[in-house]
Order: sequence, then C-alpha cells, then structure tokens
Amino acid sequence: MIINHFFPQFMHKDTGGKLLLSLLALITIIVVTFNFLVAESSAWHMPTYMVTLLGKYLCLALLAIALDLVWGYCGILSLGHAAFFALGGYAMGMYLMRQIGDRGVYGNPELPDFMVFLNWSELPWYWYGFESFAFTALMILLVPGLLAYVFGWMTFRSRVTGVYLSIMTQALTYALMLAFFRNEMGLGGNNGLTDFKDILGFSLQSDGTRIVIFSLSALALAMGYIASRFIVESKLGKTVVAIRDAELRTRFIGYKVENFKLWIFVFSAMLAGVAGALYVPQVGIINPGEFSPLNSIELAIWVAIGGRGTLFGAVIGALLVNYAKTYFTGALPEFWLFALGTLFIVSTLYLPKGIVGLFERFQNKTSENKLEEKTA
Repeated sequence: MIINHFFPQFMHKDTGGKLLLSLLALITIIVVTFNFLVAESSAWHMPTYMVTLLGKYLCLALLAIALDLVWGYCGILSLGHAAFFALGGYAMGMYLMRQIGDRGVYGNPELPDFMVFLNWSELPWYWYGFESFAFTALMILLVPGLLAYVFGWMTFRSRVTGVYLSIMTQALTYALMLAFFRNEMGLGGNNGLTDFKDILGFSLQSDGTRIVIFSLSALALAMGYIASRFIVESKLGKTVVAIRDAELRTRFIGYKVENFKLWIFVFSAMLAGVAGALYVPQVGIINPGEFSPLNSIELAIWVAIGGRGTLFGAVIGALLVNYAKTYFTGALPEFWLFALGTLFIVSTLYLPKGIVGLFERFQNKTSENKLEEKTA
C-alpha cells in the first residue's frame, strides 16, 4: 500500500499504529488550522483552551505508552510511573520559574516568590543550571532515568516480581509525594510551582505558543510510539516478551533477565518524564499531587481499558478515559469515580484485552462467518 511508504519497515504490519499516527497527524493539522488560521469571529474557530486540553490529553497518552511498554510487554505492573511523570514536570517547572526573574510578586531576580515568602536567603544548589533550557532538557531525561535505574537495579537484582514489585513502586511515589509536600525541599511545598510567564522568551499565554506546545506534544507522542514499537519489534523486545511469559525459562536459557528489565524500565521512565515536561507548561502548574499513587492506578486503568500490550490501545484508553473524566467531573462529579471503577471491573471481567481486543474479536468472528459462507 502507498501509506506504507510513510512508515518505517518494522511498522508495516502494525495496522493500528499506522491508523493512530495518521489520525494524530490529521488532528494536529485540523487543530492548528482552526485555531491559528481561522478568525476568532468565525464559528469554525477552535478556542485556545480546547487546544490546551487536547495537548494535555496527548501528554497523558504518551505516559500511557510508557506504562504499556513495561506492563504490557515486560509484565512489570508499575504503580509508580506518576513519580517519573512528576519529576519531568518539576524539571520543566524549575526552568519556567527561573525565567520569571524580577517579574514575580516580590521582584526578586534570583529567588522564586515562594522562597522569598519563606525567608530563603539564597538559591539551593539543585536549582543551579535550570536557567538553561538545554540543561533542563537533559534533566528531564536524566532525573527520571536515574531514579528508575537505581530503583530497578536494586529490585530486579533482588528478583522482586509480581505484586511485591507493584507495592514497592507505589511506595516509591508515595514517599516522593510526602517529601515534595515539605517546604524544606525548596520546591514550593503544597502549592508547588506556578505563575509561569514564558518559555524560551515566548509568552505562555499567547495562542502561538500554545499551538507550538500542542504540536510538540503530538510529535512527542508520535516519536514515543515509533520508538516503543521499534523496541518491541526488535530482538530486545522479543526477549522482553519471553521474560513476561516465562521468566524462569528465559533465565535458565542464559539471558540476564534483570538487565533487560532494567533497560526497558529506564527507557519507560524517560518517556514518562518527557510527558510530564510537556504537560506542565500547558496546565500552568506542577505540585506534589502529581505524585499521588491514585494517579498511577488511574494510569493502569487507562492501559487496561484500551488494551494492554498493544501500545496504540494504551493511547486509545488514555484519550477516552480522560475525555470521560473531563465530562463527568464537570457534569456529574459525584458519579465519576463510580464510573471509572465500573469501567475497570467490566474491562477486567469481560474485556481482558481491552477495547482493542473487542475489535479483534469482532474481526475474527466476521472472518469466521465469511469462511463458513464460502465453504457452505
């Protein structure tokens, strides 16, 4: 097919992924056109708040891919991926705070407003370097990756698996949440980091900047999907799937299972960090609430509902559930948690492969009916 020429060789059999990336490109073009090129007075104009909301969804979809990579293909149910997401967000938030300069409430060119309010006399050492975007971009990848490496090296080397590993990841993000709530951390405490002004010299309130960040979110989602698909289709990915299905057998064959787990866990954490970094300038705040274990549990629900072990199913689940969350928390806020729980229970009992599995089942049944008609 002609469309195959636009995708790498390893994606030619990935029909769902090609459809997802094609729709993502089309949606990006539509959003840019109807927001930036159509006059505000026109009925066809897309408001900027909608662009920001869609950009937020794309960031959460990238986070879902990060979890599906380790859970769906490696069998590691991480309930701590919110920690990597939040760390990437805090790295971006620190950069944005340094860009405020003397435009803050207290007019201090060096210290953020919350530090002036708490009577800090000097900038903590770990804030140095965040005035540079290049340094910040490095930290967005390095900080979540380093945490994942240290945590993964200790747990995988100790052969911690299953529910015990899930509990440990949940404990990790909960511990970080408690630490970041403390004012002594120098990261805004309960209020977090907010009141951002601009990024790379461009105002965060302008429509043009919002469109660029939305487009970068779409690009990051596409590149994250392609990179993840490349990994799962490679020899590394095949080995990881073997570890998921029969870890002891894979270990006895001679593979160093802990090394494969560690590699993919670190890469997944970096993807989550990128998602968090793109999320923060669009929502305008980052606080310790992003570390909440509940966020990681919701993330697992997105992936389960969409279809674990498919990558594009994780994106579908993230987009659908977060759209439903936006709608129900506005229209029926007291109903949302019950609806989310019901979705997860139904998906677990009747749709073990999620929405993607439902479509596959329908296609298989259709193919069987056509075969029966031909043989009849």
